[in-house]
Amino acid sequence: MPNASVLEMKKQQVADLSQKISAAITGVLVDYSGISVADDTALRKELREAGIEYSVIKNTIISRAIAGTELEGLNSVLEGNTAVALSNEDYTAAARILCKYAEAHENFKIKAGFLDGKIVDVATVDSLAKLPSKEVLLATVLSAFQAPIAAFARAVQAIVDKDGSAAEE
Repeated sequence: MPNASVLEMKKQQVADLSQKISAAITGVLVDYSGISVADDTALRKELREAGIEYSVIKNTIISRAIAGTELEGLNSVLEGNTAVALSNEDYTAAARILCKYAEAHENFKIKAGFLDGKIVDVATVDSLAKLPSKEVLLATVLSAFQAPIAAFARAVQAIVDKDGSAAEE
């Protein structure tokens, strides 16, 4: 039987993880088996720069943190080594970085994920990874809004140029 201080520490870990998961808009669970320390360090750096919190957590801690929530179905993938990547701002960053990493490393596997409190499967995580970043999407939308205005401005300028050249003759 563990002593009281160990139990309190584990209860705090569960409470902290539960709060982080509930605050996250998206999360990805991975099996990180067989990757080198150098590769793991590079992955953690890339995730940190993207604003993703990535940590290795015991399956029992994760299981207790999601107990009684809509994410309780994730218990089915909590086997072996598990790391969790959580994002509070970007829906695609964690999936994009981790799927790219999984393609390059045979032993690194995506287990499952969640999006706005709903469990998503590996195929959905892959689809999410293929979406462009928020900045690219915004640029695309803005260019679509700007295109008619730019075309109108060019047409007006052509009329002015035509009238101006005719007046000069």
